[in-house]
Amino acid sequence: MAHTTQIAVLASLLQQASESILEMLQTARKSNRNRGVLRSVILTELTPLFNEIKQYNYDDEHLDRQREQITALITENDDDGVSLCNCNCSSWSRLWENCFSWLVRHIKNNNNNNNNNNDDDDDYDCDYFDEALREDLNETLEKLREIIEVLKCGCVSERRGVFGVPEKRGFTVGLEESMRKLKAEVMRERDGVSVIVLTGLAGSGKTTLATSLCWDQQVKGKFKENILFITCSKTFKIKIIVERLFEHCGYRVPEFQSEEDAINRMGVLLRHIGKSSPMLLVLDDVWPGSESLVEKFKIQTSSDYKILVTSRVAYPRFGTPCIVLEPLNHEDALTLFSHFAQLEDNYYSIFQNDEDILQKVVRGCKGSPLAITVIGRSIRTQPYEFWLKMVEKLSQGRFIFDSSEELLKCLENILEILEDKPIIKECFMDLGLFPEDQRIPVTVLLDIWTELYGMDDDGIEAMTIINTLNSMNLANVLVSRKNACDVENYYYNNHFIVVHDLLRELAIYEDNQEATEHRHRMSIGMNEQNGEFGLGEKQRGIIAEIFSKCLRWCINKQMPQQIHARTLSITIDETWPSYWSNMQTADVEVLIFHLRAKFFSFPMFMEKMSKLKVLIVTNYGFYPSELNNFKLLDSLPSLKRIRLERISVPSFGQLKSLRKLSLYMCHTSHAFEFGNFKFSEACPNLVELNIDYSKDMVGLPNGICEIPSLKKLCVTNCHKLCSLPKEIGNLKNLEILRLNSCTDLQGLPESIGMLSNLRLLDISNCISLPNLPEEISNLSGLRKLYMTSCANCELPSLVSNLENLKVTCDEETATLWEAFITLIPNLRIEVPQVDVNLNWLHTVSYC
Repeated sequence: MAHTTQIAVLASLLQQASESILEMLQTARKSNRNRGVLRSVILTELTPLFNEIKQYNYDDEHLDRQREQITALITENDDDGVSLCNCNCSSWSRLWENCFSWLVRHIKNNNNNNNNNNDDDDDYDCDYFDEALREDLNETLEKLREIIEVLKCGCVSERRGVFGVPEKRGFTVGLEESMRKLKAEVMRERDGVSVIVLTGLAGSGKTTLATSLCWDQQVKGKFKENILFITCSKTFKIKIIVERLFEHCGYRVPEFQSEEDAINRMGVLLRHIGKSSPMLLVLDDVWPGSESLVEKFKIQTSSDYKILVTSRVAYPRFGTPCIVLEPLNHEDALTLFSHFAQLEDNYYSIFQNDEDILQKVVRGCKGSPLAITVIGRSIRTQPYEFWLKMVEKLSQGRFIFDSSEELLKCLENILEILEDKPIIKECFMDLGLFPEDQRIPVTVLLDIWTELYGMDDDGIEAMTIINTLNSMNLANVLVSRKNACDVENYYYNNHFIVVHDLLRELAIYEDNQEATEHRHRMSIGMNEQNGEFGLGEKQRGIIAEIFSKCLRWCINKQMPQQIHARTLSITIDETWPSYWSNMQTADVEVLIFHLRAKFFSFPMFMEKMSKLKVLIVTNYGFYPSELNNFKLLDSLPSLKRIRLERISVPSFGQLKSLRKLSLYMCHTSHAFEFGNFKFSEACPNLVELNIDYSKDMVGLPNGICEIPSLKKLCVTNCHKLCSLPKEIGNLKNLEILRLNSCTDLQGLPESIGMLSNLRLLDISNCISLPNLPEEISNLSGLRKLYMTSCANCELPSLVSNLENLKVTCDEETATLWEAFITLIPNLRIEVPQVDVNLNWLHTVSYC
């Protein structure tokens, strides 16, 4: 029945198109100008269509009668007495070939006479015919395109239901909310094509969810048989997929001349089958960087056409909904594990006396459905002792995938997306240098990557990589306070990264596969379960474990250990063994300390770290750690960047090479107010100073205004800071001054007007600031002023001397500036929305 209907549609369309062509030819003969119009349009638009029609040779008996009618209809003699058709056209392709040849010859002959005939009547209705012919030709072109669609899809059999949808999974858990969101997007009525992206880690359940969606009764009711499921591998061949589509839809499979030919014919096919009802196309497991593949399936259609893309990468370029699959919570993880480990039958016999074993194994899977499934299946037939051994390995800091080669191979595939991106891969591996379940400040990564990989100081390249990792689901970016001004001014103090535990373990594992002397990064960690220290936070296998023990024995014997890595990460608590001080670390360029101790002294091996460029010290305890032996840093000639977090800062030594100093949640009163200390002597070449959330700082350090090289001064969230040095105007090279959320700040010194290079001033949330000094009008280079929540700050009348100023503030403060709109040339006032999210303050955990 479907076959007969297709043939009838074909015959009808052929007749309509042929009649339209003849009618337009007769009209064109009446005007020389219209002949030119007809010729240009036909040669540019119809030629490709006729050439395509010539490829087909359908000799179906249902078309014979219609072919004879069309042949008789368009048989006539042209000006040279040549027949349009030789009347004995034995096939459709021959008929259209003759028709096309006659049209071209006829138009050429008429065009040759164009310059010899200048009849006034030709111009009488010329404009009318020009417009009418173009409209008719456009309509006919659409009809001919429909003809070609049907010709290309020569129907040979009935369609066979949905295409390529895998069998529905028998057991799922934890997908209900994601299914609700995904289904709502798919069921939303919308004409034309729209793309929905479902993203998540490898093994997070993307394919399972997409499959469940295709078998949903409401979804099937809407899309009927127009559900197409295509799995896109890394070596995806679109020609093979198009061939399968043609075969499935009951059409003859064409011989494609090229991939472009296959794509064009696929578009014809999809438009054709999408006429009967809405269409859902699932592109499963789209490889990162394959946006162009998705574009090939985005055909123009008037019907509701949904494309669901599942990928490890989010594709923001499509500007469409993106649904992210998160790790399972612990309850759902237990349910899934119990199913695949088949605990329903033997649960009480194994775990009746020690249910904590089950809890520990499941937590070791980190909420990954893939890990839970593989581990559950592998140990379901194992005895109780096997489970005990696994828990023991986990407690020793082993990788969860040490227990399964299958899981390891699956997880290693995650890094395949970085094969051709070596710098991005190195940056991802650096994420393994930080403790589990802790957020990583973006500013720390900027410091490290700028020195290791030569990235720009503003962080543009680094943030591009961070956003790439985020889009690939290899890291999550959290923003504690979303201010529009931050990103546009390269200020990332509110940005953090969180890494899934499995990904962190994978990064460490990959690093540990290299021989110790060849590693780019090294971690000396404390096992959090038993307090034992070792080389590498987690080692794999017995050989690595024996090596670690031998190494510790050697060190105890005062045999120094040579470390060739460029980056060294050390985790320390009160039990930090003193024998580590004998390490040789001359090649280390980045040194990271993770403290869990109230007191800490820099180890003596740092004295010989001549290549050290970046020093990061982070305390993860609640109270600040007291840091001693700070003057040891005086001997480091290459040290450019220091970042301290939750540290009670001691007095500084002589850091003559230091360019950037960042103090986050530090106690600074002892260092800044100590005796005759002058900051300019300690850091004479400082370019950038960041002090954030200092609870005890009431004033900037003495001598800070005597550092001519200082370009960025950011003192934020320091609520006890009440004044700035009067000599701040001496900082002639200062370009950026941030005083955001210094709530007790009572005023700005008059000398601020001497900062001729100042281009950005941020006094947002300085709620005690009564006014801006008159001298601010001298800041001729000031281009950006941020003063949210400063409605009580009085503006001086001379502020009208400023030019090309952009003020970012709240609505109340904006009213103060509106009076100057006509007085300040090119004044812009912006009132952005501020989104404050305090969830980042909590410890991040996955199951």
